Amino acid sequence: MSSLPVEVAQPRLSEEYKKTRWAGLASMAVAFISDGMEGGLINTLFPVIMDALALPLGALGVLSSISKYARMLFGTLWSMLADRFGRKRILILVTGIWGLWTIGVGFAQNYTQLLILYSIAVIGTVAGEPIANGLLRDMFEDDERGKAYGAMRSVSSLGSLVLTPVIGRLANIPDGWRIGMYIMAGTSILSGILIALFVKEPPKGKVDETDPEAGKFNIKDVGTLLKTPTILLLAVQLLFITSLVLFAFMVTFFVKARGWDTPRAAVLNSVFFGGFMLSSFIGGFLGDLFERKMGPKGRITLMQLYLVGFAIMTFLMTQIDWGQGFMAYVIVFLSGLVGSIGFSGCVLPMVAAVVEPKYSATAFALLFSFVQGAISATMMLAIAPLTKTLSLVQIMLYLVSIPYAINAVFWFLFYKFYPRDVANLKAKLAAAAIG
Repeated sequence: MSSLPVEVAQPRLSEEYKKTRWAGLASMAVAFISDGMEGGLINTLFPVIMDALALPLGALGVLSSISKYARMLFGTLWSMLADRFGRKRILILVTGIWGLWTIGVGFAQNYTQLLILYSIAVIGTVAGEPIANGLLRDMFEDDERGKAYGAMRSVSSLGSLVLTPVIGRLANIPDGWRIGMYIMAGTSILSGILIALFVKEPPKGKVDETDPEAGKFNIKDVGTLLKTPTILLLAVQLLFITSLVLFAFMVTFFVKARGWDTPRAAVLNSVFFGGFMLSSFIGGFLGDLFERKMGPKGRITLMQLYLVGFAIMTFLMTQIDWGQGFMAYVIVFLSGLVGSIGFSGCVLPMVAAVVEPKYSATAFALLFSFVQGAISATMMLAIAPLTKTLSLVQIMLYLVSIPYAINAVFWFLFYKFYPRDVANLKAKLAAAAIG
């Protein structure tokens, strides 16, 4: 057995490269918009699609689960292909070219056709997030990643903010949901063009120069990653990150449980994502600030504050009927304003802080494609039978607010392990650099 592999620290990113990376980030954010809004269109216009194709309410859970299973099954595969053929090339394929399948979804005439075509379409769109997260890790230095991840989510949330009301208005047009699919396909193709023009592959940080597979997704690395307590804890806590239930059912909730019409509920959803957009940016800023002030424990504290805050706000938003006036918009906006602080400001930077660069692609794919995909998909499928016994108000309480409150308590475990894992990685990289 050889000693610790030699890891050669790459020089800091050149000033010339730094001038190009924000345009690349914005281009990838458009892909995020396409990815999110393809499912968002189903969620926003489901009341209309439900009537047009005679679907049961539980069909929304099934449709939402498809993208989650696709993320679990194909997210890691796309990451492997990206490592083999180039991350930029695969991003162009799954956005600019694969987006054509979304046009086909717009031609579905029944539930079976919708399921088949939508399943094929999302196989490609789920590739964007894990590949882009890995790219961002290499495009920005340690002390900039919180802002970078926050900016990515902010720009994508801005896109959702603008497009959601537009999509909602399509409910007033015969077969308007089909037009929405064509719009989403166009957005996907546009993102592929922008990525081709503006994304430049960065050097993959510190890599093991003796190992040609360093920095690539490798299923064999999963066991090594799970030996890091922070990664194991992050995987477990994803059981309680149930906001995707809220995102999927939000418009339908306000239509069916609160009596809003679909276009106005779509505007309300857009108000939520207006707050969510700001939350992504604020989260990245706060995460970096808390770490500077409190060290590694700062991001843990911020995450707990976020989890408690989101549990409270979603309880207020879904368990109290605020009518259809000004207060409803205020509560929904404030819920969105809290909604993304933890992910951009805590979770993503924490992964980067405890994982060796050569394992980063595997770590992101494992956590956010496989684990989160499996949990979310299973939860969405479980909602279908639950809609027969529980009201949407009860579903929001049991599957959103309560899990977030539980997670805030679970995060106390991170205080013991995360600072130690951060210190271990720094020491290991320093020792490797010395020789």
